[in-house]
Amino acid sequence: MRIAGAPISWGVCEVPGWGYQMGPDRVLAEMRDLGLTATEAGPEGFLPGGRADREALLAEYGLGLVGAFLPVLLHDPAYDPVPVVERALDGIGEGAVLVLAAATGRDGYDERPVLDTRAWRTLVANLDAITARAADCGGLVTLHPHVGTVVEGCAEVERVLGASSVPLCLDTGHLLAGGTDPVWLTRFASARIAHVHLKDVDAALAERVRRGEVTYASAVRDGLYRPLGDGDVDIPAIVRTLEVAGYEGWYVMEQDAVLADEPPPGTGPYGDVRRSLDYLAGTVPAGPRG
Repeated sequence: MRIAGAPISWGVCEVPGWGYQMGPDRVLAEMRDLGLTATEAGPEGFLPGGRADREALLAEYGLGLVGAFLPVLLHDPAYDPVPVVERALDGIGEGAVLVLAAATGRDGYDERPVLDTRAWRTLVANLDAITARAADCGGLVTLHPHVGTVVEGCAEVERVLGASSVPLCLDTGHLLAGGTDPVWLTRFASARIAHVHLKDVDAALAERVRRGEVTYASAVRDGLYRPLGDGDVDIPAIVRTLEVAGYEGWYVMEQDAVLADEPPPGTGPYGDVRRSLDYLAGTVPAGPRG
């Protein structure tokens, strides 16, 4: 099936102090045991940095690489993100998607600046330059609207869509948590969607994050993201819309988690991912992947 995993579902995250970080051997083994055949790369250092070593490790578990997440500063006129993106594209190789988040320049996702006109112009220009550069070398970049980045809310997502040509990573959970209806966006911008992260969300808890009553990190720890089918995102409607529109990419099953310690085998993230995959089995169509 066109379903991949992601280390963040096992609590593996690039944010300092995020929580207990499980090792790659256990995470990859559990992905394999759950029947997954592909994964995103996770944060820097989770998998080997060299392509050959990384591919060899993934092959031990029967996994391919479908993408990599890269927070990158895009709005600062004094900073050129293109070399960083080029190195990342070269590192993941052909066939994988580089998923960009418009980083704030700060650690974590609990605070973010409001961009002025000059910063927005810089962000859009960088997105178009990166999109073109990736196409020139046969790669693909997408922009991931993400809580705690400078492209979070609905107005910011619409501004990016209207002002740039960058493809989107549709993250159903971050969109809802940031105030965008993911079903609406899927219907409105299906032609721009090149990669998908599937999450379900506790909408009431997401609203508390938007109102500033709780931090994003604490909300994730308290179960902001739910196993698919247990939250308030209409996953079947999103998948149906994408399939009718001709979407041919991967559905990356993501359920961001914060762990306090190493869970016993077969529990914790493994059980949550199993529930989500069982739900997806009747939602996402099977098909061959190259």
